[in-house]
Amino acid sequence: MKIENSVALVTGGNRGIGEAFVRAFVAAGSRRVYAACRTKGDAAHLVKEAPDRVVELQLDVTNAESIERAAREAGDVSVLVNNAGLFVNKTLLKAPDLSTARAEMEVNYFGPLAMCRAFAPILGKHEASAIVNVLSAAGLVAVPGMGGYSPSKFAGRAMSSCLRAELADQHTSVSALFVGSVDTRMASHVQGAKEPPSLIATAGLAAIERGTDEVDTDRMAIEVRAALLRDPKALERRFAAGLKATVISTGR
Repeated sequence: MKIENSVALVTGGNRGIGEAFVRAFVAAGSRRVYAACRTKGDAAHLVKEAPDRVVELQLDVTNAESIERAAREAGDVSVLVNNAGLFVNKTLLKAPDLSTARAEMEVNYFGPLAMCRAFAPILGKHEASAIVNVLSAAGLVAVPGMGGYSPSKFAGRAMSSCLRAELADQHTSVSALFVGSVDTRMASHVQGAKEPPSLIATAGLAAIERGTDEVDTDRMAIEVRAALLRDPKALERRFAAGLKATVISTGR
């Protein structure tokens, strides 16, 4: 589908990768872009940049009523970008209880699924439409140091494949973006080179226009995929060894 004249909704649209997506949609000629954020006013700077096209939308992807309200207020959406995410930096066994793993699954899996369920009928009204799920290289290979986050991104990948099949007849493409090390607040703990969020947004818009199923958006994601194909057990051992390090080496 074409980005020009589309209407996009970006969750977590007030900062990081989401903010980059909002700006990319505006630059590419989208007619309207909903910058969804949990706290009212957090996307005010984006509205100020393009007041004729950017609309702030208060949204909590873990709250059913909030999602229903968003679907009513944004009933013209043709592109849905599920970008909002949570990483609490706890391992599965050292976390005090299951609450952190549940929270990561709630935001990173059930939230996007709920958004897709709410907006699928809206997307189906268009001749062509798209869903983009922003995932992680930790959804390609298990990263033990990333606790419930890595499993939630694996779930997001499976969800993307299932939805792709379900939505094919209404011509809604579903693209899964695998993100490595990007310069965002969520990755503030990561040391080493980081890609700009704009790179991920550019890859996402290209995936929408081409209808690409999966995209490795940056160098780290590409390297993880290649290593997984070459020697998956060696890659597993590499990330398992990361449990002994003080800083996790990958994540979005």
